[in-house]
Amino acid sequence: MKFLVMALGNIGPEYADTRHNIGFMVADYLAAKHDARFEIGRHAFVTEIKSKGKSFTLVKPTTYMNLSGKAAAHYLSALKIPVSQMLVVTDDLALPFGKLRLKGKGSAGGHNGLKHIQETLGTDEYARLRFGVDANFPKGRQVDYVLDPFSPDEQIELPLRIEKAADAVLTFGALGIERAMNVVNVK
Repeated sequence: MKFLVMALGNIGPEYADTRHNIGFMVADYLAAKHDARFEIGRHAFVTEIKSKGKSFTLVKPTTYMNLSGKAAAHYLSALKIPVSQMLVVTDDLALPFGKLRLKGKGSAGGHNGLKHIQETLGTDEYARLRFGVDANFPKGRQVDYVLDPFSPDEQIELPLRIEKAADAVLTFGALGIERAMNVVNVK
């Protein structure tokens, strides 16, 4: 069985370690753990890993966050993967730092990457793994906050949190969305 993992972020070294790029960080972790290398493809950097008999195509869009739907639509079609087997990994300001929330459908929650995916695919019924980045910013400074690197205290915890997010991705493939939610969304 094949799965598409849409890891959201922005390309370029200026965005590499920012909160908004947590999706890319999770994909990079999974690729490194499975000795996979990303190659440039249409609208994205792409690689494939295997875990417990499942195949996961990891996609890091080169379209920038706000146009991520282009890459999602292309790879779903090109790889003949149903949208029910797609997982989007993204940052979430509404969750405390490092908190994971796996859902099978829902609104974009103000996230422009999710919004474009929903507009492009014409549905909000796809799985998403939200990685909490907290909302510790003054009013009106949201964009600066998500495009800043994690704080020094957060950076200490970040590797373990990324590892847990990567495990959640593989759990989605191994157990399906309903059972995976019971495993991932624990306090």
